[in-house]
Amino acid sequence: MTPRAPHRIARVRPLSAAAADEHYFVANDAPDFASRAGRSWTVVDSPFGTSRANANSPARTGWEAGDAVEQDSFTFLAPSVPVNVLGMAHNTGQPGRDLPPQAFHKAASSVIGPGEAIELSSTVGYVDPEAELTIVVGRTVRGLTLDTARDAVLGFTIGNDVSARDLQKSDELWISAKSQDTFTPVGPWIVTGLDDSSLAIGIVHNGTELKPASSADLGWKVDEILVYLTSFMTLHAGDLVLTGFPAECARIRPGDTVVCRVEGIGELSNPVEAASWEEARP
Repeated sequence: MTPRAPHRIARVRPLSAAAADEHYFVANDAPDFASRAGRSWTVVDSPFGTSRANANSPARTGWEAGDAVEQDSFTFLAPSVPVNVLGMAHNTGQPGRDLPPQAFHKAASSVIGPGEAIELSSTVGYVDPEAELTIVVGRTVRGLTLDTARDAVLGFTIGNDVSARDLQKSDELWISAKSQDTFTPVGPWIVTGLDDSSLAIGIVHNGTELKPASSADLGWKVDEILVYLTSFMTLHAGDLVLTGFPAECARIRPGDTVVCRVEGIGELSNPVEAASWEEARP
């Protein structure tokens, strides 16, 4: 598929899904996302042709390439099934840039979609959401340069790098702080052809808008991040790279709602609940 701006791609599940894991990719060209045209999508081939995990489910009536589907007939999922989910540490402003770039891994199993619950255990302590401009990798790449980095970007989505602050202090590798189940909400769609140089980024916590910032406030920029990451590892189609959080956040607790906003993409909303696995214990 040839990206056109504005152009959105989403991974969705029909409300009439025949199986729990059924999913399809859909696309929309409407510049006004909230308009009637913006709510009418077209089923398309997967944009991640080399990724089996991101292949469309077998076509069925109403869900074949080229079919029109209305937004009220499906649920948005996380926009890809990644092999790798990576975040950038200390990547705010000049202080971040004064340090060497540094990434951390988030478990791919921590990814959830729009509307799914962020689950907090009773012992997790202080937890913050972090709204982040998120790179969606479009193809398998290694050894990118500043001249080639942009070719690896399918588009951008919104990521929420949920972070357990107390555990960051006790776990120097941040695994327990960043990779808990449900700690990486992503979505609701991918926007291609987006100018990412100065996009407003912010959080609405329980209806209160927190102080926003901009992608211009990131220390290391998108192309530089991709050059850094692919200097030591291969990125795969569908991988997600959260670029950093320059805005204000606030502690979240069960019962809260957190909305992450990125200009030009939209909003990613998730409720916060007590961990279901704890409730299920005898």
